[in-house]
Amino acid sequence: MARATGIGGVLLRAQDPDALKRWYAENLGLSPADGGPIVLRWRELGSEREALTVFGLFAADTDYFGSRDQQAMLNFRVDDLDALLADLRAGGVPVEGDIGEEKEGRFAWVSDPEGNRVELWEPAGG
Repeated sequence: MARATGIGGVLLRAQDPDALKRWYAENLGLSPADGGPIVLRWRELGSEREALTVFGLFAADTDYFGSRDQQAMLNFRVDDLDALLADLRAGGVPVEGDIGEEKEGRFAWVSDPEGNRVELWEPAGG
């Protein structure tokens, strides 16, 4: 069975994303990579494979989260996006739009029972 393998990211709306990035850098030492999102790199337990978790800050008026009422969105790494989406659809879970393909991998979006948009990410290269 396909499944989530970890947290790929935590995404937040912010009134001033750049100022908030600076605050996290100055106060917690979390520096953005090349002006982009803050990326935390780590090793998976029992593995030498590097993984990452993104801490992304988006403008308050972004449509990326779906509803304007949703202030945060979780991104879960998954091991087989196509199989997981098929299982979710079969279980009646709302799947939004088409799969997005980026250099970082493949993305899809679903809604949980309370209407929160959740991002699923199958990293490039497994």
